[in-house]
Amino acid sequence: MEKIIYALWRGEGADKAAFAERLHGELAPRLVALGALGAQLNVADEHAAGAAPTVQALPVPMDAFVSVWVDSANSAHRRPVDDAVAAVCERFAAWLVTESRPMRNTRFLPTRGERTAGFAQVALFRRPPRIERDAWLDVWLGSHTQIAIDTQDTFLYVQNVVTRALTADAPQYDAIVEEGFPPEATGNIRAFYDAAGDEEKFRRNVVAMRESCARFIDMDKIDVVQTSQYVLMPPRGGIG
Repeated sequence: MEKIIYALWRGEGADKAAFAERLHGELAPRLVALGALGAQLNVADEHAAGAAPTVQALPVPMDAFVSVWVDSANSAHRRPVDDAVAAVCERFAAWLVTESRPMRNTRFLPTRGERTAGFAQVALFRRPPRIERDAWLDVWLGSHTQIAIDTQDTFLYVQNVVTRALTADAPQYDAIVEEGFPPEATGNIRAFYDAAGDEEKFRRNVVAMRESCARFIDMDKIDVVQTSQYVLMPPRGGIG
């Protein structure tokens, strides 16, 4: 089983609410009909607007992400999914990824097709040329993982190592991270850092997280998008 992550742009002038409706009304049932082994929508909709700071390296921000689990991401097998995605947006990009879930969602279990509580932060970034790939992976997937979990109030933490781009014009990324934050963290940066009501812990967690990220991320090469998560079909192994 392979995982593909699609990034979607709705297009200049396209209504954000109408775009979200097309994702739910057209794309979601199409993915089910195509026999995907799992599918998830992450939409930068009104529910996630202002949930936490965004960071934009790309000239035009991404409006949604679609994760699809398939038997094969080879072009001939993937084409029907590509076509379904293309039908609901102006532009899309796709990457094949290797997924790791250091933290499963056991706090806010998703219901199929419905919005998961809180919000989901999606971060996409490149490996800095100053660090070799093996060392970069060791820092990110090794020591940083626990720091991220300890300094933020996350209920879901998914690390996707980009294996290769599947579309010719896909922005260059080496990593895509998905993090779930609880409702109380929406618009509350102190709750985001698991430090509501504790200024010293807040400062400590912010410093620890920033220092850890600086080891393996160039902050001018990262895109961070706040989204609503909708699990359409849980992949094999269950939801969460």
